[in-house]
Amino acid sequence: MLSYIDLFAGCGGLSLGLQKAGFQGIFAIEKTVDAFKTLKYNLIDNETVLPFKWPSWLPCKEMTTKALLENYGLQLKQLQGKVDLIAGGPPCQGFSFAGKRDSNDPRNKLTDEYIEIVSIVQPKYLLLENVKGFSTAFKKQNTKEPYAMIVKKKLESLGYQVFHQMVNASDFGVPQPRARFILIAFRKDIKIAQSPFDLLPDFLTQYKDNKGLGGKEVTVKQAISDLETQHGVNVMDSVDSKGFKQIKYERKKLSNYQKIMRENCSPDYSPNSLRLARHNQATITRFNQILNYYPKGKSLTSKQLAELGTKKQCFTPLHPNMPSRTITTLPDDLLHYSEPRILTVRENARIQSFPDWFEFQGKYTTGGARRKEECPRYTQVGNAVPPLMAEALGKLIKEVG
Repeated sequence: MLSYIDLFAGCGGLSLGLQKAGFQGIFAIEKTVDAFKTLKYNLIDNETVLPFKWPSWLPCKEMTTKALLENYGLQLKQLQGKVDLIAGGPPCQGFSFAGKRDSNDPRNKLTDEYIEIVSIVQPKYLLLENVKGFSTAFKKQNTKEPYAMIVKKKLESLGYQVFHQMVNASDFGVPQPRARFILIAFRKDIKIAQSPFDLLPDFLTQYKDNKGLGGKEVTVKQAISDLETQHGVNVMDSVDSKGFKQIKYERKKLSNYQKIMRENCSPDYSPNSLRLARHNQATITRFNQILNYYPKGKSLTSKQLAELGTKKQCFTPLHPNMPSRTITTLPDDLLHYSEPRILTVRENARIQSFPDWFEFQGKYTTGGARRKEECPRYTQVGNAVPPLMAEALGKLIKEVG
């Protein structure tokens, strides 16, 4: 069985996909307490897929890649030739078009730590995921080439054949577009016939057919219609937040996508993170106005947002028969397609393709000043690599390599 290490692992979306593709995890590195709690609960403590075989020399806790390099360099060297894949999604805030796109953002340099670990361990394969802006030069700061090309050259100097491409998560059966930069590399002693991305179109057709998802994009309604509250009828007291309501988890007629999300859930199982937001009446009235009078599936313009009296800069009422807009770390960027409310963490997780058995740990939101170690559930979901996409990429690497 092929082995892997996951760097900048977040709550475990990439690891979950790789495990479903048949990779055995050695360890994962994630610095935030809450995100690591989620990963540990689902992929280390519970034997749900292929739990990590965590080494005795490494504490099973949150950690930075810098700490890994400084404190466990000798152990990393001993892994040389024993690891098949190093995967990771280095923090992307400095590259994101949704942010300030600062070439001097210190988080950009975390990719260098990924490369340093690669140089020590020398795995057969590499998988790196990042935002679209990773492959675009910083025009305002007069940088001439995208950081992705700098990374490519560094990896080539370490003896890797490097391939990269922009992909959309919706092509993998995920019900949102979510454009992402994907880099796949093979150590030069691994003989490959062609670029993995040349094989990708036909590979994805077969992958989605095997999942029962067919050739069309999965829509929001196909993803979360079984979690509708039926305008307040299908609700109960929240089991994990006093004073809140949550969606009842019931057996209904399911889409093929929903069947995938409910796999390995017993008939009496109910997932966590179904808590509903407590909107005041003014917010509910505004949401109803948006649902009744504004086009769905399109972000509201600045003029429309001003008309509604909201300070939000980005807000989209979802269209039931289209994929979702990209899931973000903010809980109030999206409006449910038929109910005057934002989505629950579980609905966001569905759109990210997390199965219902995968339980999120920590607070729902920060609820005030954010501590460095906090990574609330909405943020964990928004930052994650969609597991369905990760599974396909893992299988693609195995097929090519």
